[in-house]
Amino acid sequence: MKIVQAPHPYTKDRFIVFLSGSIAMGEAELWQKQAIQALQGMHVLVLNPRRDDWDTSYRQALSDARFAEQVTWELQGLEDANVILMYFDPTTQSPITLLELGLCAIKAIYVACPQGFWRRGNIEAVCDYYAIPLFQTLQGMLTAFRAAYSHLKDDGDV
Repeated sequence: MKIVQAPHPYTKDRFIVFLSGSIAMGEAELWQKQAIQALQGMHVLVLNPRRDDWDTSYRQALSDARFAEQVTWELQGLEDANVILMYFDPTTQSPITLLELGLCAIKAIYVACPQGFWRRGNIEAVCDYYAIPLFQTLQGMLTAFRAAYSHLKDDGDV
């Protein structure tokens, strides 16, 4: 498994898994760590948009080159991904994740949205309409993904 965090470059030399989901400017649970642990032993490139060095002073505007770099990296990663694993933390509103669900509904995607997420009904509707697997828990989603893609055996890369 290889892991690349935003905004670092990557090569499309293996199956790509993009971790889309709640970050909420660092307020959301660190679900990406659980996802990465669950993907251990798989021959995948994991794209993780959650940055250890995110600076809340970045302006939410394309005129801020740091913000533009992050958003462009995420959009390219979503486009390049073979599969997107998406998690909605019920303690957040996650408007960008909602946007990403709309952008990527026709791709291979797995969604975990626990009860209590403020727009769960909308997520249920999109998942139902596009036949996207929807799970109550992060662990349920990760288990289903591993089962479906068990043929992606690790080659020893880290």
